[in-house]
Amino acid sequence: MARPVREVDVAALVEGIRSGRRADVARAITLVESSRAEHRAAARELLTALAAQDPPTATRVGISGVPGVGKSTFIESLGTRLTAAGHRVGVLAVDPSSVRTGGSVLGDKTRMAALSVDPRAFIRPSPSAGTLGGVARATTQAMLVLEAAGHDVVLVETVGVGQSEVTVAGMVDTFLFLTLARTGDQLQGIKKGILEIADVVAVNKADGDHEADARVAARELAGALRLVRGQAEWAPPVVTCSALTGAGIEEVWQRVGAHREHLGTDGLARKRAEQQLEFTWALVRDELAQRLRSSPGVAAVRDDVRRAVLAGELPAPLAADRLLAAYDREEAGRRA
Repeated sequence: MARPVREVDVAALVEGIRSGRRADVARAITLVESSRAEHRAAARELLTALAAQDPPTATRVGISGVPGVGKSTFIESLGTRLTAAGHRVGVLAVDPSSVRTGGSVLGDKTRMAALSVDPRAFIRPSPSAGTLGGVARATTQAMLVLEAAGHDVVLVETVGVGQSEVTVAGMVDTFLFLTLARTGDQLQGIKKGILEIADVVAVNKADGDHEADARVAARELAGALRLVRGQAEWAPPVVTCSALTGAGIEEVWQRVGAHREHLGTDGLARKRAEQQLEFTWALVRDELAQRLRSSPGVAAVRDDVRRAVLAGELPAPLAADRLLAAYDREEAGRRA
């Protein structure tokens, strides 16, 4: 027997978020991540109420990097410095989703031991729900909740795989790319697309015997960026740092601030407005996908289509047409 769904008290949740109550902030983020129809409706009401207040002015920074670069260690080092300076820091880690549950599978809190217990910080895994649309919806809305709760810095960590970096870059003010010095080709493993969207680049683990290698890598990356970006208005700076010792972390943050100053008030407003427009379409795509998944008409033909595709009897384009046709028939019957 299905458990009854407890109605969400949106007004009480808004008040709790505005008061900075951690339990309410966590509850609100769970709500905006949910795919249940009743939760999605409550989430829209919640976000509308939060948006009615002053517009958010938090600094939004996306952070990505090559595997093994030490993103979590870097975020903890940066985050603890920011909280010590009086900032309230929110961290959203965009994790790959569990195939079975759709939840996050990486334990960022275990890798950010000091920051996770800092009362001025809030760390939350943000599951991708298996789609980039899921990243856009869940993470963008979670950012709004954190900002409404008074966090003036929001750091969004990506797992550093594929298109998720581009998605995250499209929802933040500044995109920071972390890399490290490698033997041989220093640019090996760095995709051109990442260099095209990076606003600041930092070569991490510049400590001990690796410090000289890191500086060489930084010079080579700076040259590569000049080739990739040409005469762009903003030339992404390349700096070195060590998340382990803390060396250079302050300079990285200063470069992030310089990029924000470069955008200026008008430029930042335009960028946020364009992001809102793209987010609107992301919500539309996500909602359409949700309707397809929950459509009885689609459910009626789904198993037959799956069997035919797996048996090689039905090519993918025709299979997609059949599923969409089932959805269209259902919608037409509903309107009749």
